[in-house]
Amino acid sequence: MVMDHESHDADHWLKSYYALRGAVSLVWVAAALTVGTSSPLVAGALLMIYPAWDAVANVVDARQNGGLRRNPTQAFNAAVSILTTVAVAVALVASMNAVLGVFGVWAAMSGLLQLATAMRRWKHAGGQWLMVISGVQSAAAGAMFLGKAGAPEAPSVADIAPYAAFGAFYFLVSSVWLIVAAARRRRQLTTQLGIDEPNSPMV
Repeated sequence: MVMDHESHDADHWLKSYYALRGAVSLVWVAAALTVGTSSPLVAGALLMIYPAWDAVANVVDARQNGGLRRNPTQAFNAAVSILTTVAVAVALVASMNAVLGVFGVWAAMSGLLQLATAMRRWKHAGGQWLMVISGVQSAAAGAMFLGKAGAPEAPSVADIAPYAAFGAFYFLVSSVWLIVAAARRRRQLTTQLGIDEPNSPMV
């Protein structure tokens, strides 16, 4: 009974949290592919905002679920994202190849940490299989970024947009999954109550 209550609370929080993260990522992708491609200043700002927002989101998620000490993977992920924000600011002075290299390291580390968080939540929260896939794909994207960072061609913010778009996809699908699962549970509960309810006495 306690596990059911914990699962309900976790799912209720996560469906809103995942929806918000997905929506913010989509806005970031839209900005990157429009304004970001024509303005280096905006592109630089977007490249710093992305990991900074990830840090904030991980801290909020951890605090909502018992605090940073009880959620070490989110706490570590937030710390990595803060360091990445600083590293991106420094790399922007050097080159976009350096920025892509920083994003490669960050995507790989944050993906593995997301995977660890999903595995830890597996027993008491729904939709975590999607977060597992997202974490693995993020780590793979990180390796790809590191490979491209050494290429002679200069990348742009548009090269990172697909990575953010996939992240948005997984967050939004996870949110929808949790919403549908909650609706199914409500229907099952209503059906059970209807079956178990004693018949009213005939008048």
